[in-house]
Amino acid sequence: MCGSKRLCGKDNMSLHADKLFHMCSDLGGFFLKVAQVIGKPDLAPAAWVRRLVTLCDQAPATPLDVIQAVLENELGQCVDELFERFDADPIGSASIAQVHRARLKGDKTDVVVKVQHPGVQDLMMTDIRNLKAFALYIQKTDIKFDLHSIAKEMEKQIGFEFDFKREADAMERIKRFMLENNKKAPVMVPRVMRDMVTRRVLVMEYIDGIPILKLGDEIDKRGINPRGMIATAAKQNILKSLTLAYGQMILKSGFFHADPHPGNILICKGSEVALLDYGQVKDLPDNLRLGYANLVLAIADNDSLRVSKSYRELGIDTLSKCDDEQKEMLKLAQTMFDTKLPPGVTMLQPFSDESSIKKFSVPVFPEELFSILRTVHILRGLSVGLGINYSCAEQWRPIAEEALYLAGRLKGEDLKTKRRRCGLFRRVFGRVVGL
Repeated sequence: MCGSKRLCGKDNMSLHADKLFHMCSDLGGFFLKVAQVIGKPDLAPAAWVRRLVTLCDQAPATPLDVIQAVLENELGQCVDELFERFDADPIGSASIAQVHRARLKGDKTDVVVKVQHPGVQDLMMTDIRNLKAFALYIQKTDIKFDLHSIAKEMEKQIGFEFDFKREADAMERIKRFMLENNKKAPVMVPRVMRDMVTRRVLVMEYIDGIPILKLGDEIDKRGINPRGMIATAAKQNILKSLTLAYGQMILKSGFFHADPHPGNILICKGSEVALLDYGQVKDLPDNLRLGYANLVLAIADNDSLRVSKSYRELGIDTLSKCDDEQKEMLKLAQTMFDTKLPPGVTMLQPFSDESSIKKFSVPVFPEELFSILRTVHILRGLSVGLGINYSCAEQWRPIAEEALYLAGRLKGEDLKTKRRRCGLFRRVFGRVVGL
């Protein structure tokens, strides 16, 4: 009987996952992004994650003849004149665009051609406007959080995604930053073919790798124990690379890739990581970049008083609805801005009665911070999916200290101590072992 009940529960969960999948797939547009948000192992049941995560890069595709028409209209030449080969089946399709592998005329290397879905911009922006109205309604319930500001920032950021010229500029800027700040860049960024970029078409180098979504299948195919030392070390190295890249982008530069969902991450030879899709990037003003650096140190040190000061510095207004305000403030910051799950917790329940979000109201949340919030939450989902529970705040501590020191906001800091902490960061995930 108990086994039957469990089976029934699993069947119901799979059924709900299928319904949610088909709803998001059929509605398209913004609802494909909704699937990305909720289809994370730190937020949703495993059955939901398995079903929804495929919409990160396997969303409904636009027919080939329509794609070719967009290409020819944007680039001013026939597809046969531009390409030696153009694969009919896309290697990925998401909410804004789909990508095809191809080879340019007279070239010996492959490229990726990113083409925007026709008509999707109007559909998605209509969805976002409706979301803004819904956010205002939700704020009148017992969820007292400034969701309207978040919806406004989403509207702005998603609007940017439809300009591939802007995306090409972002790719080149982040690629240059990574190379200038590391002996070896922690993540690879595709090279842009500058003469083949328009608002709706972007041609870039092809990077050979497997989507992180298929990492488990690749491990099985190679006969590697998924819980053994080799697989664990590879996963640690992947997470280490992403964590270092994002710490540097957010805290040193302030200009960062803000969409690290699984569909945008490739795993290459030797566990190297390639980061794709620069449609959503954020350029933080220095006051918020340094304010967030302060918050990182506060979380890493479990310093509830400094968390409160950092929230005020960042312009996050909170009103307590609990007795132990300082303790709950730290938990709120950890839930919002750190990747580590509490001991014994495998899935967050952000709106449960015990959640810190329900013990505070957040009447003002600066729009500019949403991209950091979203990025940290996606990184947490990735880490849970890889089976590694860690604190990005602890790993970013040396980068935050350096940023504050260079800005003159951390007086008397011993540079040797910082260097030792940087060494600790490099060692924390262990030795690099490739698949």
